[in-house]
Amino acid sequence: MNDQSTTDEPNATEQTPDACTTVAADQAAESTTPTSAPTTSAPTTTAPTTNAPTGGPDAHRTVAIIPARGGSKGIPLKNLQKVAGISLLARAINAAQASPSIDRVIVSTDHDGIAAEALRAGAEVAHRPAEIAGDTATSESALIHTLSTLDEDFDITVFMQCTSPFIDSASIENAVRTVRADDADVVFSAVEDHSFLWRLDDDTQAVAVGHEASFRPRRQDRAQHFNETGAFYVMRTSGLLEHEHRFFGRIGIEEVPPEHAREIDDMSDLSLVRAIASTQETAQVIDVDALVTDFDGVHTDDGAYVDQDGNEQVRVHRGDGMGISRLVKSGVPVMILSKERNPVVTRRAEKLGVDVAQGIDNKASILDAWITANDLDPARVAYVGNDINDLEAFDVVGWPIAVADAHPRVLAAARVILDRPGGRGAVREACDLIPIPAEAAEPFPNPTLTSLRSPTGHPSTLTADHRSGHLAEHQSAAMPGERSAAMSGEQSAALSGHASAFPDQQSSVPRQQPQFTHRAEISRTNRKQVS
Repeated sequence: MNDQSTTDEPNATEQTPDACTTVAADQAAESTTPTSAPTTSAPTTTAPTTNAPTGGPDAHRTVAIIPARGGSKGIPLKNLQKVAGISLLARAINAAQASPSIDRVIVSTDHDGIAAEALRAGAEVAHRPAEIAGDTATSESALIHTLSTLDEDFDITVFMQCTSPFIDSASIENAVRTVRADDADVVFSAVEDHSFLWRLDDDTQAVAVGHEASFRPRRQDRAQHFNETGAFYVMRTSGLLEHEHRFFGRIGIEEVPPEHAREIDDMSDLSLVRAIASTQETAQVIDVDALVTDFDGVHTDDGAYVDQDGNEQVRVHRGDGMGISRLVKSGVPVMILSKERNPVVTRRAEKLGVDVAQGIDNKASILDAWITANDLDPARVAYVGNDINDLEAFDVVGWPIAVADAHPRVLAAARVILDRPGGRGAVREACDLIPIPAEAAEPFPNPTLTSLRSPTGHPSTLTADHRSGHLAEHQSAAMPGERSAAMSGEQSAALSGHASAFPDQQSSVPRQQPQFTHRAEISRTNRKQVS
């Protein structure tokens, strides 16, 4: 159980000024670079004062506080680790927001990355000073500090921990109503436990705890015991401020089922909950604005026919083309992002009318640049992959998707696992789960290909500067007046030749650069909210 504040690496923290500031998401969105996670627009709030609330009986309001400091030795940046494609922090925020009785959700942190993720998920941020952000700092200190920064009083404080990934908002709501009805001063989440506990004495001899070693009653004959899950604690604010501890007065239990009691302390716990989530949490709708896919193992079954001259042929699924056509005609940006350098990838993308980048070692960088060029919110972009080189792309987007026969690590990291394997309709399945506007756009024009070849016809002789300028020139001609599609020189370099833009990365094909084809963009509405 996590009695202290939750996770991140201490040496990665960045401190803010001494005075704590609660920041609304829309006040800081332009100054932070968000991490991948599903987002909502946060409510606008005024800058808080530093007057400590009294928590008086007339407040009748509830605040949820999620401590998430920047120091974890067991799992670096644990709060930002993803389960089913959603960060642990965002999962806690989502659970709090789904409880009707909670009026505000605030994340207490000393880490800029955690603060950015909190804002993206729709919470407010209370910047925690260094003296209560170390390994020995208690969660209570973070709660009391956060309450002291707020501009209003709250009758009830809900303390939630990111290390519990399966928090049920209905359980939180029950606990809040119990305290509000004055049936308890504190209610915490717990699961029924029938374990026989033991400890070792000074002589390393086993000693029974809470029961007699010589007496083994049947389960139904034993007194009911509960194990504290650490997921949430609902407290009367006045009592928390008076006692400076989460337990005081009349204490009640909100019993939760075992499946909601999982807690993450180490990598084995994280692997387990990811496996559980991958089988139990399935999306009926993939609510995104853009789709990116790998090619081999996604559009194909990862096999190839090779003739005596070494020429390769692959098999694709016609239904995938129909699914992508539906998105393209509706103005949804689509790209194929592949590590392999094979003309068949370009030809397939040309036929589908979508962007393509191939010969890519660093998929995350190219994907970032494409998202920026299309003025997209990363949290509303889906990426479909099948192998471990897709994991870096998974970290960029809010909707990482795995085909049914993907590598186990990819299945564990995915937010959605498709029913169909690669090359057997997986792309069509993903496309069909993406809602499109009722008013479909006009038929999409044929894609305009950007040649990355020099006048001599050899791609490796084209310099990075020429590639960058050529792509920018083509886009300027193909998309006049389309500001959202215009890319900076740096972005063009990233898309047209990552060896120059990212000198630390080595190309998988010596002296060749990734090919990138950018289709002309049509007008579309860029939706950035989460339904």
